[in-house]
Amino acid sequence: MMSFKRYFLPVFVFMVSVSASAQTRMTRGEYIQKYSQLALENQETHGIPASITMAQALFESDCGNSRLAVLANNHFGIKCKKDWTGQTILHDDDAKGECFRKYPSVEASFRDHCDFLDKSPRYAALFELDPLDYKGWAQGLQKAGYATNPKYAEMLIKIIEENELYVLDEMDAGPVDMAQITVPVVEEEQKPTKPVEKIDVDNYVVTVAGNGEYASYVNNGSMFVVAKAGDTYKSMSAKLKVSERKLRKFNDVGPDHEPLEGEAVYVKAKANRSLNGRLLHTVTEGETMHSISQKYGIKLRKLLKINRRPADALLMPGSQIRLM
Repeated sequence: MMSFKRYFLPVFVFMVSVSASAQTRMTRGEYIQKYSQLALENQETHGIPASITMAQALFESDCGNSRLAVLANNHFGIKCKKDWTGQTILHDDDAKGECFRKYPSVEASFRDHCDFLDKSPRYAALFELDPLDYKGWAQGLQKAGYATNPKYAEMLIKIIEENELYVLDEMDAGPVDMAQITVPVVEEEQKPTKPVEKIDVDNYVVTVAGNGEYASYVNNGSMFVVAKAGDTYKSMSAKLKVSERKLRKFNDVGPDHEPLEGEAVYVKAKANRSLNGRLLHTVTEGETMHSISQKYGIKLRKLLKINRRPADALLMPGSQIRLM
């Protein structure tokens, strides 16, 4: 992977003008640096590419300088709709004096934008796309009627590519000062890590609470339950109060997979690497990258990246898989 510094140099190296005026406009680079963390957090919880969230926010809020953004913390131009019970603001858009949502904070605006997409059936097909397919997301938003502008997808893609926002789609949520990142992510992960102690993962799983019909367990900091005979992701979704789409995402499975009796089903996102001090796993007969990711509570895409292997890699018994 190319240096992160190289990726973000066009975005984050900019001159900040010093002005005594409170009306100083926020630049595109300043906006990205200030709010990209919110996009990353929502990417983690909702599966919406951070590049798409940032491009929409930049365009809809005019880099945080629009009237709706300044007076109502509305960074996505979301109108009231029938189900909105929060505060409102009138604003001229397609018609004069239309009702728009007003938020107590920018964070609330970003959260509501993700909920708006996640809960609306018209956008359901977007969540089946590759999470790195920002073009598909942009085109899907336009096709689903998110905006009336016939060039909406084209404009989002242009913003993403001009600012190389697609790099965000491969990042994780967490404290990030992107202006100071100069080391490629791959290099960070390739640095030899000496565990403080080796812990048998089988002894690390602990029961933490009851969860309706299921006992809940923690593995590598991530919570899971054990599937029972006849369980499906749909039936478990209803019992666990977690959407089927999220359950499948948390467990790195497609629409055709159903859990087997005794199989671990994660109800929270798995970790990015081993947090238990366990550095390596020795492959046994029949194991796959997916089964190892489930065993250790590590996201499949992260495990694949650490080991530079595809998801369908043929694993030879006795070979070793890095966990951190």
